[in-house]
Amino acid sequence: MWWRLTLPCPPELEESLVWKLTDLGLHRHAVQHAPETPDRKTLLVWLPKPEWPEPQRRELVASLQPLAEPFGLSLPDGRWDDVADEDWSLSWKQHWQADPVGTGMLILPAWLEVPPEHADRLVIKMDPGSAFGTGSHPTTRLCLEALEQSPPLGALVADLGCGSGVLGLAALGLGAESVVAADTDSMAVRATTDNRGLNDRSEAELQVALGSVETLSDLLAPRRADLLLCNILAPVIEALSPGFEGLLQPDGRALLSGLLVDQAPRLKEVLGGLGWSVTAEAAQGRWGLLEIRRR
Repeated sequence: MWWRLTLPCPPELEESLVWKLTDLGLHRHAVQHAPETPDRKTLLVWLPKPEWPEPQRRELVASLQPLAEPFGLSLPDGRWDDVADEDWSLSWKQHWQADPVGTGMLILPAWLEVPPEHADRLVIKMDPGSAFGTGSHPTTRLCLEALEQSPPLGALVADLGCGSGVLGLAALGLGAESVVAADTDSMAVRATTDNRGLNDRSEAELQVALGSVETLSDLLAPRRADLLLCNILAPVIEALSPGFEGLLQPDGRALLSGLLVDQAPRLKEVLGGLGWSVTAEAAQGRWGLLEIRRR
């Protein structure tokens, strides 16, 4: 027997909630949304009933509440349902759909077929079970759309904080020569490796390792990247930004997402002090993206 928590999920909180649940070792979860209504999402969490009496369930929800405070939000009320001894993994899979992004990409859960109406799109297969980004979060979509608008044809791409690998896989699909990727979370490295296999990409095309800026620099050596992708939170981007110059060719560019729009002025000031110019900006709701180049 299982408990299933159904919780309305404001887009601003999706990444934080998924991260928190994964950090707590709770991997039976999904974020449900219809592609036509990306701002209306529902978080579903399955918990084995004998292990989760009411006090523990109350404590779990209370531990999620502080994640909403930086956004000036309150965590919506959730609903606990007593569900039959279902195969939760099959139930979980029912909540994922093919998700068109931009004008020509399709994020496809690995067990689904390409819908006929999207047959002409670039397909990026993903296993959402890793919970490391499937293209649905606004910051990921911003980055994917920016890649599509200026395809990295023949480029050497570096992906810092690769998560599920979705951005690197999209870059390859859009014409990049190769991608080197790094993440400080071993589960993310595994997720990127798994998704690389799902998309029939070789290790030579997408190389991934555990680590941060120094690791990427080692993977790139003796070359530097033409394009840097960095879809992580603004304070982390700021902390890592002194290392960007060593990763990029002098005429290279970086796409930085993961930041809130109101964090952009501070980040632009920091980047300006390091010799970077912001050459393009984009936003979806409260989330933003910066494209930067050397002055």
